[in-house]
Amino acid sequence: MTPSLNLSAWQSRRLPHDNFLGTSRPLRSTSRRKTAILRRYNLGREFVHPLKIVKLAQTEQQNPRSRGLDRKSTLEILRVLNNEDARVAAAVRRQLPQILKAVNAIVKALSRNGKLIYIGAGTSGRMAVLDAAECPPTFGTDPSMVQAIIAGGERALRYATEDAEDSVSAGSHDLKRAKISSRDVIVGVSASGTTPYVLGAVAFAKKRGALTVGITSNKNSPLARESRIPITPETGPEAVTGSTRMKAGTAQKMVLNLLSTAVMVRMGRVYDNWMIHVALTNAKLRRRGAEILQAAAGVDASTAEHALRQAQHKLPIALVMLKSNVGAGDARKALAAARGNVRQALAKARRLQKGN
Repeated sequence: MTPSLNLSAWQSRRLPHDNFLGTSRPLRSTSRRKTAILRRYNLGREFVHPLKIVKLAQTEQQNPRSRGLDRKSTLEILRVLNNEDARVAAAVRRQLPQILKAVNAIVKALSRNGKLIYIGAGTSGRMAVLDAAECPPTFGTDPSMVQAIIAGGERALRYATEDAEDSVSAGSHDLKRAKISSRDVIVGVSASGTTPYVLGAVAFAKKRGALTVGITSNKNSPLARESRIPITPETGPEAVTGSTRMKAGTAQKMVLNLLSTAVMVRMGRVYDNWMIHVALTNAKLRRRGAEILQAAAGVDASTAEHALRQAQHKLPIALVMLKSNVGAGDARKALAAARGNVRQALAKARRLQKGN
């Protein structure tokens, strides 16, 4: 079996070894094997016959608004697709109360040194990997704080490996490899809500006492029922029947954006609406960082550049220096004490300045 990818190890260039899944194997086609695994993970009888569920799932039904799609002109095709896309934001908006619950739970977990771990397969897994990969450069987080695991591993990011999602035990085994604990939040992502790999992971997370969140476009699915906090934007039938990379995938991207961004804002990784923790790793970002510092601190370009040099091009340190009138060392200590929360660091640095 192709190894599954732990994004934290991937980002730090310590890829999992070839037997990452250990002795776990894909489900055999026999009902005896399926039933044994389902009993082991207590997923319920409804999952023994997933095709029956898929047949009833909204995401798999034929869309009456796109019938005859192959006989339409290019402009008509584009209008149909765009009209369907327009329905996604409203579906996500209806889930804001559930997304709020998830954000609060994730903030609480991360504040207690827990981890946020996404897990998915196919398009859902790729969306998860994308969101996790963007957190360190955008919000200055450690790669271990927000992780993603995708069925099929690194290869699944570039090539379709649909068979990797069929194993309940592989999902639980991969999550076990991530060494999760009761402090963590596990977010399972599956358009249909019936993906065996994701269900196995969620069942394992529950056994470990971790809080579980499920993102699916089918509210009556096993994933929605098994998750402590279900987020179910009902995007309905796809314009191309069954192609859940489309509206369901867009909804997943939007929900993941909301989760990670709101969490990082709440944790002080954003100052006002500036990404103050952005990593200044190339010429474009260094230029952007200088512009952010000028605007946020209300200084000219020369002053901003000087502060950034003193701060070793760490934007939050430079901001605390300029707004609190402290040196780089004191700014660094204030940020460390505030665990990266810029507003809290500013308050600490100002108290320090007054004490001097």
